[in-house]
Amino acid sequence: MSASASTEDCIPRTRAAELRPDEFLRALYHFHGSALLQFAARRLGGDWHRAEDVLQEVAIRAWRHAGELDPTADSARPWLFTVLRNLVIDGHRARQARPPEVGDPELAHLPVSDEVDHILTSQVLIEALRELRPPQREVLLHVHYLGRSVNQTARVLGVPPGTVKSRTYYAARALREALHSRGLHAGGQDRAAG
Repeated sequence: MSASASTEDCIPRTRAAELRPDEFLRALYHFHGSALLQFAARRLGGDWHRAEDVLQEVAIRAWRHAGELDPTADSARPWLFTVLRNLVIDGHRARQARPPEVGDPELAHLPVSDEVDHILTSQVLIEALRELRPPQREVLLHVHYLGRSVNQTARVLGVPPGTVKSRTYYAARALREALHSRGLHAGGQDRAAG
């Protein structure tokens, strides 16, 4: 076979209609893929990713017409380029018909809370609570976590209400300092982010 052998010499025309789907698509990409991809990329302003998507859709449509198309013949190119061109135009029209997406510029810069942020903040809080003296942790648990009043907490702990108030004040102050030393301040935000 000479170097100038035609595409028909590679796969006989009588066999082209009998190709399995994978053989059909392989031949289509081999003989026409590069030219179609370059044409699509030019039509799409250099967007190679969209060009590859369009080329895949062209290949699917060609495969649906495998009985009428010979993927090895140059005569298939006009049909393939027409399908590609129509897909590009349809995609452009679809984007033009959809209203442009508009967002609030202020919302774009707001931090989005996620589960990881919550877990990390909880871990920092647990570590800061471990630094408190046991009576301080205990009073914070009753007053803030369990929602008990000063008098209820005093009854449960068996201490005067004034002691509960004093422990609550000093525990909250110590916890605030422990959180500040870890980079957190009131509101739960990191100092660097604020």
